[in-house]
Amino acid sequence: MPKTKIQKNIFSVLMAFMMVYGMEVYNHAIINKKLTNELFMLPAVQLVLLMLTVIVLESFIGGPLARKLAFRLVDLEKDKPITVILKVQTMTVCIMCPIMSLVAAIVFKGGFSPRLLEKWAQTVAINFPMAFCWQVFVAGPLVRLSVRSIAKVLKI
Repeated sequence: MPKTKIQKNIFSVLMAFMMVYGMEVYNHAIINKKLTNELFMLPAVQLVLLMLTVIVLESFIGGPLARKLAFRLVDLEKDKPITVILKVQTMTVCIMCPIMSLVAAIVFKGGFSPRLLEKWAQTVAINFPMAFCWQVFVAGPLVRLSVRSIAKVLKI
């Protein structure tokens, strides 16, 4: 877990990148009904805009709410650090996946239409299992390792 403000900022940017990139590749693979090498070359502008959206929504809504919910389930005196991390990750996915699925339904699936609720629900159902697994098994561990390594090298 990041300890300083600089580490938290690095963590936020790296996590936003990892989650946006992974979920975009996943969603494009679903749309194309296959995973190809070309899918890994996502438009940079789209990635940056989605990353900024994630950072803003996570900073002001998802993160605070996820931590509040997770720390209701955590006993900091007794629980191992990995337990705390997994609970925070789980709550973050439970909050951010529906929020970002709503953004995706609005931006990529027809905007504010009479079918928005159904498109949003379907997007959540498709994205949640991948978002959870990607967060817990790939993005979370890689970003924590990266932040620890960067902090050690830069002494921040």
